Amino acid sequence: MTAVLTPDELEETLRSHAKQYHSEHPFHRRMNDGQSSREEIRGWVANRFYYQVNIPRKDGAILSSCPDSDVRRRWVQRIIDHDGVTEGTGGIESWLRLSEAVGLTREEVEDSRHLLPGVRFAVDAYVTFTRTRPWVEAVASSLTELFAPDLMAERIAAFERDYTWIAPEGLAYFRSRLTQAPRDSQHGLEIVRKHCTTPETQAAAVAALSFKCDVLWSMLDAMEQAYGNR
Repeated sequence: MTAVLTPDELEETLRSHAKQYHSEHPFHRRMNDGQSSREEIRGWVANRFYYQVNIPRKDGAILSSCPDSDVRRRWVQRIIDHDGVTEGTGGIESWLRLSEAVGLTREEVEDSRHLLPGVRFAVDAYVTFTRTRPWVEAVASSLTELFAPDLMAERIAAFERDYTWIAPEGLAYFRSRLTQAPRDSQHGLEIVRKHCTTPETQAAAVAALSFKCDVLWSMLDAMEQAYGNR
Protein backbone atom coordinates (compact mmCIF):
# COMPACT_ATOMS: atom_id res chain seq x y z
CA MET A 1 0.00 0.00 0.00
CA THR A 2 1.86 3.11 -1.26
CA ALA A 3 -0.80 5.82 -1.60
CA VAL A 4 -3.09 7.18 1.08
CA LEU A 5 -6.58 5.75 0.79
CA THR A 6 -9.67 7.79 1.45
CA PRO A 7 -11.63 6.62 4.50
CA ASP A 8 -14.17 4.99 2.18
CA GLU A 9 -11.44 3.20 0.23
CA LEU A 10 -9.88 1.97 3.45
CA GLU A 11 -13.23 0.68 4.66
CA GLU A 12 -13.80 -1.08 1.34
CA THR A 13 -10.39 -2.74 1.63
CA LEU A 14 -11.20 -3.91 5.14
CA ARG A 15 -14.60 -5.22 4.13
CA SER A 16 -13.01 -7.21 1.31
CA HIS A 17 -11.57 -9.50 3.98
CA ALA A 18 -14.99 -11.16 4.24
CA LYS A 19 -13.65 -13.87 1.92
CA GLN A 20 -10.99 -14.68 4.56
CA TYR A 21 -13.50 -14.89 7.40
CA HIS A 22 -13.83 -18.25 9.14
CA SER A 23 -17.40 -18.62 7.88
CA GLU A 24 -15.78 -19.99 4.71
CA HIS A 25 -13.79 -22.68 6.55
CA PRO A 26 -14.88 -26.25 5.66
CA PHE A 27 -15.58 -27.02 9.33
CA HIS A 28 -17.86 -24.00 9.58
CA ARG A 29 -19.53 -24.61 6.24
CA ARG A 30 -20.34 -28.16 7.27
CA MET A 31 -21.80 -26.95 10.56
CA ASN A 32 -24.00 -24.33 8.92
CA ASP A 33 -25.05 -26.81 6.25
CA GLY A 34 -26.39 -29.13 8.95
CA GLN A 35 -23.76 -31.81 8.37
CA SER A 36 -21.86 -31.74 11.68
CA SER A 37 -21.98 -34.58 14.17
CA ARG A 38 -22.80 -34.07 17.83
CA GLU A 39 -19.12 -34.61 18.61
CA GLU A 40 -18.13 -31.83 16.23
CA ILE A 41 -20.70 -29.42 17.69
CA ARG A 42 -19.65 -30.18 21.24
CA GLY A 43 -15.97 -29.90 20.35
CA TRP A 44 -16.56 -26.55 18.70
CA VAL A 45 -18.56 -25.21 21.66
CA ALA A 46 -15.98 -26.39 24.21
CA ASN A 47 -13.03 -24.94 22.30
CA ARG A 48 -14.71 -21.70 21.34
CA PHE A 49 -15.32 -21.06 25.04
CA TYR A 50 -11.61 -20.32 25.43
CA TYR A 51 -12.00 -17.56 22.85
CA GLN A 52 -15.09 -16.21 24.61
CA VAL A 53 -13.43 -15.92 28.03
CA ASN A 54 -10.48 -14.11 26.48
CA ILE A 55 -12.57 -11.44 24.75
CA PRO A 56 -12.80 -9.24 27.89
CA ARG A 57 -9.04 -9.64 28.34
CA LYS A 58 -8.27 -8.38 24.84
CA ASP A 59 -10.74 -5.53 25.29
CA GLY A 60 -9.09 -4.67 28.59
CA ALA A 61 -5.74 -4.60 26.80
CA ILE A 62 -7.12 -2.13 24.27
CA LEU A 63 -8.55 0.05 27.03
CA SER A 64 -5.27 0.06 28.92
CA SER A 65 -3.37 1.57 25.99
CA CYS A 66 -6.08 3.84 24.57
CA PRO A 67 -5.48 7.51 25.45
CA ASP A 68 -8.93 8.70 24.33
CA SER A 69 -11.50 8.82 27.14
CA ASP A 70 -14.42 9.03 24.69
CA VAL A 71 -13.29 5.81 23.04
CA ARG A 72 -12.77 4.12 26.42
CA ARG A 73 -16.26 5.05 27.61
CA ARG A 74 -17.77 3.34 24.58
CA TRP A 75 -15.33 0.44 24.36
CA VAL A 76 -15.89 -0.70 27.94
CA GLN A 77 -19.40 -1.79 26.94
CA ARG A 78 -17.81 -4.78 25.22
CA ILE A 79 -16.45 -6.04 28.53
CA ILE A 80 -19.83 -5.54 30.16
CA ASP A 81 -21.50 -7.45 27.33
CA HIS A 82 -19.31 -10.49 27.92
CA ASP A 83 -18.74 -10.41 31.68
CA GLY A 84 -22.21 -9.15 32.53
CA VAL A 85 -23.08 -6.68 35.27
CA THR A 86 -23.95 -9.33 37.87
CA GLU A 87 -23.21 -13.02 38.28
CA GLY A 88 -25.21 -15.12 35.84
CA THR A 89 -25.40 -12.47 33.12
CA GLY A 90 -23.37 -11.64 30.02
CA GLY A 91 -22.06 -13.41 26.96
CA ILE A 92 -19.75 -15.83 28.78
CA GLU A 93 -22.69 -17.02 30.86
CA SER A 94 -24.75 -17.39 27.68
CA TRP A 95 -21.98 -19.53 26.17
CA LEU A 96 -22.00 -21.77 29.25
CA ARG A 97 -25.73 -22.21 28.77
CA LEU A 98 -25.08 -23.15 25.16
CA SER A 99 -22.55 -25.68 26.44
CA GLU A 100 -25.22 -27.24 28.65
CA ALA A 101 -27.69 -27.21 25.77
CA VAL A 102 -25.35 -29.33 23.63
CA GLY A 103 -24.76 -31.82 26.43
CA LEU A 104 -21.60 -30.54 28.10
CA THR A 105 -21.23 -29.67 31.76
CA ARG A 106 -20.03 -26.28 32.93
CA GLU A 107 -17.17 -27.93 34.77
CA GLU A 108 -15.74 -29.67 31.72
CA VAL A 109 -15.95 -26.48 29.65
CA GLU A 110 -14.51 -24.18 32.30
CA ASP A 111 -11.60 -26.47 33.20
CA SER A 112 -10.46 -26.59 29.54
CA ARG A 113 -10.16 -30.38 29.47
CA HIS A 114 -11.30 -30.37 25.82
CA LEU A 115 -9.18 -27.39 24.77
CA LEU A 116 -6.98 -28.19 21.78
CA PRO A 117 -3.38 -26.90 21.76
CA GLY A 118 -3.89 -25.21 18.39
CA VAL A 119 -6.91 -23.30 19.67
CA ARG A 120 -5.09 -22.22 22.83
CA PHE A 121 -2.11 -21.05 20.77
CA ALA A 122 -4.25 -19.03 18.34
CA VAL A 123 -6.30 -17.32 21.05
CA ASP A 124 -3.25 -16.53 23.17
CA ALA A 125 -1.58 -15.04 20.09
CA TYR A 126 -4.56 -12.76 19.59
CA VAL A 127 -4.53 -11.54 23.19
CA THR A 128 -0.78 -10.94 22.95
CA PHE A 129 -1.31 -8.95 19.76
CA THR A 130 -3.80 -6.63 21.46
CA ARG A 131 -1.41 -6.15 24.40
CA THR A 132 1.68 -5.41 22.37
CA ARG A 133 0.55 -3.58 19.23
CA PRO A 134 -0.61 0.07 19.03
CA TRP A 135 -4.17 0.39 20.25
CA VAL A 136 -5.58 1.43 16.86
CA GLU A 137 -4.13 -1.72 15.29
CA ALA A 138 -5.74 -3.75 18.06
CA VAL A 139 -9.03 -2.05 17.27
CA ALA A 140 -8.61 -2.87 13.58
CA SER A 141 -8.09 -6.53 14.45
CA SER A 142 -11.55 -6.57 16.04
CA LEU A 143 -13.22 -5.67 12.75
CA THR A 144 -14.03 -9.29 11.97
CA GLU A 145 -17.24 -8.15 13.68
CA LEU A 146 -18.13 -6.56 10.35
CA PHE A 147 -18.87 -10.05 9.06
CA ALA A 148 -20.40 -11.54 12.21
CA PRO A 149 -24.11 -10.59 11.92
CA ASP A 150 -24.63 -12.48 8.65
CA LEU A 151 -22.84 -15.50 10.10
CA MET A 152 -24.90 -15.36 13.30
CA ALA A 153 -28.16 -15.23 11.37
CA GLU A 154 -27.07 -18.19 9.24
CA ARG A 155 -25.95 -20.10 12.33
CA ILE A 156 -29.23 -19.55 14.19
CA ALA A 157 -31.21 -20.75 11.17
CA ALA A 158 -29.00 -23.83 10.82
CA PHE A 159 -29.18 -24.75 14.48
CA GLU A 160 -32.96 -24.35 14.59
CA ARG A 161 -33.39 -26.34 11.36
CA ASP A 162 -30.80 -29.08 11.61
CA TYR A 163 -29.77 -29.48 15.24
CA THR A 164 -33.12 -29.73 16.98
CA TRP A 165 -31.50 -31.74 19.79
CA ILE A 166 -30.04 -28.43 21.05
CA ALA A 167 -32.41 -26.62 23.40
CA PRO A 168 -33.55 -23.32 21.81
CA GLU A 169 -32.62 -21.29 24.88
CA GLY A 170 -29.02 -22.29 24.24
CA LEU A 171 -28.93 -20.00 21.20
CA ALA A 172 -29.27 -16.78 23.24
CA TYR A 173 -25.62 -15.82 22.72
CA PHE A 174 -25.98 -15.82 18.94
CA ARG A 175 -29.14 -13.73 19.13
CA SER A 176 -27.45 -11.10 21.29
CA ARG A 177 -24.62 -10.73 18.78
CA LEU A 178 -27.08 -9.81 16.02
CA THR A 179 -27.32 -6.36 17.62
CA GLN A 180 -24.02 -6.11 19.49
CA ALA A 181 -21.73 -6.91 16.56
CA PRO A 182 -23.07 -4.16 14.24
CA ARG A 183 -22.78 -1.61 17.06
CA ASP A 184 -19.25 -2.70 17.90
CA SER A 185 -18.03 -2.88 14.31
CA GLN A 186 -19.41 0.58 13.58
CA HIS A 187 -17.45 2.01 16.50
CA GLY A 188 -14.31 0.17 15.42
CA LEU A 189 -14.68 1.49 11.88
CA GLU A 190 -15.07 5.04 13.15
CA ILE A 191 -11.78 4.72 15.03
CA VAL A 192 -9.84 3.20 12.14
CA ARG A 193 -11.23 5.68 9.60
CA LYS A 194 -10.27 8.58 11.89
CA HIS A 195 -6.79 7.47 12.95
CA CYS A 196 -5.44 5.53 9.97
CA THR A 197 -4.56 8.36 7.63
CA THR A 198 -1.11 7.43 6.32
CA PRO A 199 0.02 4.56 4.08
CA GLU A 200 1.78 3.02 7.07
CA THR A 201 -1.14 3.13 9.49
CA GLN A 202 -3.59 2.00 6.84
CA ALA A 203 -1.39 -0.95 5.90
CA ALA A 204 -1.06 -1.83 9.59
CA ALA A 205 -4.85 -1.78 10.02
CA VAL A 206 -5.36 -4.08 7.05
CA ALA A 207 -2.63 -6.43 8.31
CA ALA A 208 -4.23 -6.49 11.76
CA LEU A 209 -7.57 -7.56 10.36
CA SER A 210 -5.88 -10.19 8.21
CA PHE A 211 -4.10 -11.50 11.31
CA LYS A 212 -7.39 -11.81 13.19
CA CYS A 213 -8.93 -13.70 10.28
CA ASP A 214 -5.95 -16.08 10.46
CA VAL A 215 -6.52 -16.56 14.19
CA LEU A 216 -10.14 -17.60 13.68
CA TRP A 217 -9.24 -19.81 10.71
CA SER A 218 -6.43 -21.52 12.66
CA MET A 219 -8.83 -22.33 15.49
CA LEU A 220 -11.05 -24.19 13.04
CA ASP A 221 -8.04 -25.92 11.46
CA ALA A 222 -7.29 -27.42 14.87
CA MET A 223 -10.90 -28.48 15.33
CA GLU A 224 -11.09 -29.96 11.85
CA GLN A 225 -8.06 -32.11 12.58
CA ALA A 226 -9.48 -33.26 15.91
CA TYR A 227 -13.15 -33.76 15.10
CA GLY A 228 -13.67 -33.54 11.35
CA ASN A 229 -15.26 -36.33 9.30
CA ARG A 230 -16.02 -38.59 12.25
